Amino acid sequence: MPDPLQLSRFLDGARDLLPAAVSLRRRIHANPELGLDLPLTTEAVLDGLRGLDVGIARGPSTSGLVVSLIGTKPGSQSGRTILLRGDMDALPMPEETGLDFASEIPGRMHACGHDSHTAMLVQAVHLLHRHRDELPGTVKFMFQPGEEGHAGARRMIEDGLLDADPKPDAAFALHIFPNFKAGAIAGRPGPLLASVDTWTIRVKGRGGHASMPHLAVDPMPVACEIGMALHSMVTRRTNVFDPIVLTCGKIAGGTTSNVIPEKVEMLGTLRTISEAARENAHQGIRRVATNIAAAHLCEAEVDIRRGYPVTVNDAGFVDFARGVASDLVGADNYVPMPAPFMGAEDFSYVLQRMPGCMMFLGVMPEECSDHEHVASCHSNRMILNEDAMAVGIAMHAAIAYRFLTESPPG
Repeated sequence: MPDPLQLSRFLDGARDLLPAAVSLRRRIHANPELGLDLPLTTEAVLDGLRGLDVGIARGPSTSGLVVSLIGTKPGSQSGRTILLRGDMDALPMPEETGLDFASEIPGRMHACGHDSHTAMLVQAVHLLHRHRDELPGTVKFMFQPGEEGHAGARRMIEDGLLDADPKPDAAFALHIFPNFKAGAIAGRPGPLLASVDTWTIRVKGRGGHASMPHLAVDPMPVACEIGMALHSMVTRRTNVFDPIVLTCGKIAGGTTSNVIPEKVEMLGTLRTISEAARENAHQGIRRVATNIAAAHLCEAEVDIRRGYPVTVNDAGFVDFARGVASDLVGADNYVPMPAPFMGAEDFSYVLQRMPGCMMFLGVMPEECSDHEHVASCHSNRMILNEDAMAVGIAMHAAIAYRFLTESPPG
């Protein structure tokens, strides 16, 4: 049986490293960067790793890093390898937190906690480096740019960074969540996060004078009807046990009050938790849009851009990670999630290649009494409980330690 006391020292060590993690997190938070090229963030990571005996690999297409820590316990060269991942990029949005270390770049904010993910992972390198003589294998740390819509994980895979020997046998990631109590770990087997696709519908009619609509073909009410029909499709044509979320976020058309426009454009998002539901929804969007348009003498052009796939956690690895979390922070602080979230993650590309899982780390601020009044991820007012980062550091280290030193999960 695993010994919980073996893991408690990781939590003690993580608390010692917490001030360094907070300092690094605040440095990154004040200088948020977008997309695939993050020179300031990468420099901060490299500064944080200075002096450690680790290997560092870079790819040609992004500023991502894979840091390798090879254990020094005999047999480590032939031992297993685990990948720990932290994303580094921010969001293109204003910050209104009032923090002393708030973003110094207008229109950019670390509103999804990637600054904390990066800082926790850097300190996890330090923590495991202290115990490398106990590790009969290799830990790889994936510092990834471009999670927010740029598919940075896929780019790093295409660059070959995950295929370099020794290849990872499993992968693990943590994502902060302000709506869970600070220090709690949450997870579930199977689908954890949804796929995400972006759809555009362009409805074409025939423009004319607003006072004489019978001499034109007005695409505006047709677009509105398509929008309502898509929502009816969700409730009438979708299995409630294999759900989809379909949202129209924008309808644009027209120039002034007395002109019927020729075209109207609709823009929206689609989320599913299975490939079957995803394909059915694609077919349904096209069917509804084209047929309603045709019924009103209009044309509809439908474009669906496929985004991240469903993030699917390996059941055996979730059970393994749940055991680690329970031993580390107590069974009462592990939260089994009854259902997936409909957000999306490009860690899904990693989990398509190897077993593993993503879990959530609760970071509810101290001043918040319940999850309903918390500014959640992607809010311009999102803040987090930095003390909870110690649990994240320890969880990364404990997962790696137990994976390399004990029987494989599953």
